[in-house]
Amino acid sequence: MALNKLALIRYKTIDHCLRLRHRKWTLEDLMEKVSDALYEFEGIKNGISKRTIQSDLQLMRSNKLGYNAPIVVLHRKFYTYEDPSYSISNSPISIGDMQKMKEAVEVLKHVNGFSSFDEMSDIVARLENSIHSKKDNSPSIIQLENNKLLKGLSFISPLHQAIREKTPLLISYQSFKATQKQDLIFSPYLLKEYRNRWFLIGHHKKSEGLMTLALDRIDAIEEMGKNSYKEYTGIDFERYFSDTIGVTKTQKDRGHRVILLINARNAPYVETKPLHSSQQILDKKEDGSILIRIDVVLNFELEREILGFGESIKVLSPRNLQTRIIRRLEAAKQLYADNSENKGPSPANS
Repeated sequence: MALNKLALIRYKTIDHCLRLRHRKWTLEDLMEKVSDALYEFEGIKNGISKRTIQSDLQLMRSNKLGYNAPIVVLHRKFYTYEDPSYSISNSPISIGDMQKMKEAVEVLKHVNGFSSFDEMSDIVARLENSIHSKKDNSPSIIQLENNKLLKGLSFISPLHQAIREKTPLLISYQSFKATQKQDLIFSPYLLKEYRNRWFLIGHHKKSEGLMTLALDRIDAIEEMGKNSYKEYTGIDFERYFSDTIGVTKTQKDRGHRVILLINARNAPYVETKPLHSSQQILDKKEDGSILIRIDVVLNFELEREILGFGESIKVLSPRNLQTRIIRRLEAAKQLYADNSENKGPSPANS
């Protein structure tokens, strides 16, 4: 449950009152003290309602805020703590632990779309307050790649919940190739991120095997009755993509031995940032170039990875991958040749 600043002031004020054992506290007394605190700290003059205080007491008693406060009512009128030593400020977490939690949450918040990480910030704020650690407003010192203009990020949290709870979905989806949207009855199994783009892997009722949907192509999702959910036990998703760069893969695809020659200029880069977890260095040449091997599915993302190195990389095997790369490079060369011809003669030559 998200915890705002005003609520925290109310809880702390109520906690302070109930710890003062020498006085008996009625609901009206608590209302007065909370109203005074809100005016002192926030300049709020219109006080607080009885219903709000009653709701605060109920929440403090519950586990929703993590307090489980032992609040009792004596003689049906006076509020106090059953345990004299209790306080919502009691915390087993040290300031050092708190700092580590804050750092972890800041990193996780860069993963766009998970509302639970925003809620974690509220939890950390509450814990931070409970041990009287002053919150600073220092600038972020960690930045991860993210693109807030990407569509579909708002679906991450509900899709994550649907996967956990095994809830089938009706998904309105339009692929890049499709001319119109289609409705898919979909059993979701896995959310996967690749290069800051998110994908949903699952089973479509009218197809065999697995299907991959790009979240930025989803228009809407709607929960369906759980009896239409199809369990999928034939795949270990921890290993399914282990031989894959990206997300393009069918259940029939298998990894191939890919041999690549990297020139001397890019060899250190590829050594320190492997193209894939299976990467092996087969040979280091005298000119500084290296020969590497990766065992991966031959897919679109692999080709884009290779093409991204331009003239710095050469495919030695398999032959069919080498042929596809040559064909795409020739098409790119022709594209530039066409542009040159369209420009006509330069002014110096005219």
